[in-house]
Amino acid sequence: MITYRSMVLISHDPASIQLGADAVQAAFLRELARFDLQDEVSVSLIEDIGKSFASPLVIVYPEAVIYGRVTVEDVPHLVEEHLYKGRIVEEKVAPSHELSGRVAWVSARKGTLPAETRIVLKNVGVIDPNSVEDYIANDGYLGLGNALGMTPEQVIALITESGLQGRGGAGFPAGLKWGFVRQARADQKYVICNADESEPGTFKDRVLIEGDPHQIIEAMLIAAYAVGATEGYVYLRGEYQLAIQRMETAIAHARSVGLLGDNILGSALSFNLHLHTGAGAYICGEETALIESIEGKRGEPRSRPPYPTTEGLWGKPTLVNNVETLANIPPILRHGADWYRAYGTPSSPGTKVCTLLGNLNVTGLIEVPMGITLREMISIYGKGIKDGHFKMAQTGGSGGSIIPASLQDTPMDFASFARAGVVLGSGALLICNDSVCVVDLARVLLNFFRKESCGKCSPCRICTQKAYEILTDISKGRGSMGDLDALREISIQLNELSNCGLGQTAAVPLRDTLTHFRDEVEAHIRLKVCPAGVCSMS
Repeated sequence: MITYRSMVLISHDPASIQLGADAVQAAFLRELARFDLQDEVSVSLIEDIGKSFASPLVIVYPEAVIYGRVTVEDVPHLVEEHLYKGRIVEEKVAPSHELSGRVAWVSARKGTLPAETRIVLKNVGVIDPNSVEDYIANDGYLGLGNALGMTPEQVIALITESGLQGRGGAGFPAGLKWGFVRQARADQKYVICNADESEPGTFKDRVLIEGDPHQIIEAMLIAAYAVGATEGYVYLRGEYQLAIQRMETAIAHARSVGLLGDNILGSALSFNLHLHTGAGAYICGEETALIESIEGKRGEPRSRPPYPTTEGLWGKPTLVNNVETLANIPPILRHGADWYRAYGTPSSPGTKVCTLLGNLNVTGLIEVPMGITLREMISIYGKGIKDGHFKMAQTGGSGGSIIPASLQDTPMDFASFARAGVVLGSGALLICNDSVCVVDLARVLLNFFRKESCGKCSPCRICTQKAYEILTDISKGRGSMGDLDALREISIQLNELSNCGLGQTAAVPLRDTLTHFRDEVEAHIRLKVCPAGVCSMS
């Protein structure tokens, strides 16, 4: 592994690109070569910096100094003074009031940042995502090499032994799903990466693909070898233009060095990979609707059984895994199951990538061991509640649970959350203080579901609309106590009769609102008062 004494990170979000981030990167590479520092200082691009009036930003480690706005003309002076002579260029340090989120915190912090246990995010912000050589230099494709030295059955046994569970929200054991596809008999099998990240508040898959696309390609190669597939698809959300560009480049580079195509690494493995972009439909995050979309049909869920593991894409056995799930595969093949099980909990090993949003002093993307509590997430990584007191949190995006303060010490893993009657979901954490109204929150969520319903099944199509209308009436002071029974019945029907997970998860915010916040809902009805002062009640 290459070791550098300094690291230069250049913001590469759309705003920074427009303001010349690529030219700034090129200038840094030229100036480092002029001072013969190219082997001592790495230059990388980063995406997740938050909004800023000082873009493009340049962050220099290990000092964690943030410069901005940086132009091409500034680069020679920055390289000479900071990276060659070791003196911080004070006049170019970005003012803290022009920074936002976790970037401002990096500049203002005392001591060190809270440690993250990075397994899937290890390379993000460290390597150049457009360089296959950079990925290989940081142990890239080593896991694939290890896999090719094993039998497919041994690879699946290793994934099963690691205890890896699907990170898309359901938590289904990954090794078990791989085994189903391996056992299916067919002349053609497929591997699909579900990168249709349409869950509100979730952007972990975008960061993973934009920052480390080769990790996903390597994981799909390992999966293809294990299940016997020869063709794969990355189904990427159409709005993620930079992620699309990064994945297209990575696929082209992998093909050019013989990591895609026939007889990969001199083995019997042959695998071709394609990129398919979605058209903005939330329903296509459901695996069978995604498969329908790839086939050129309207994105609607299929009836199950049969399941994709036996009859998926074009009627052939198909392995569908989420981006984060796949990102765990190469590290497991490099280090082994025991190493992976050392993180997290016995029932939910490994880490979880989470997006911290809402009423926090610090928001952003973090990777933490499974089993951490919500209280620890808020206090350690979120630096506490911003204004007011903690009231509730929604986990997993729109379909996640609404968790009251009484459950904030419950370990955040699949088993513990299931015992508490809530779901972990995809990892989007919306933290709410006491200025947020639970009726208004539930109404917004049901508005989302009613608009995103594909309309195929009547329980989802009708019940989400009816629930939204009832919640709207309650928020305007027109509700009745009978509405609570109606909402409870709707939540039961959505959960039991919906054709797919979208309708089933639409029931979750209704159920949790009535279970944990019934008093607040009743105040809207009985007293015609919104305790949070949000609803108009007119």
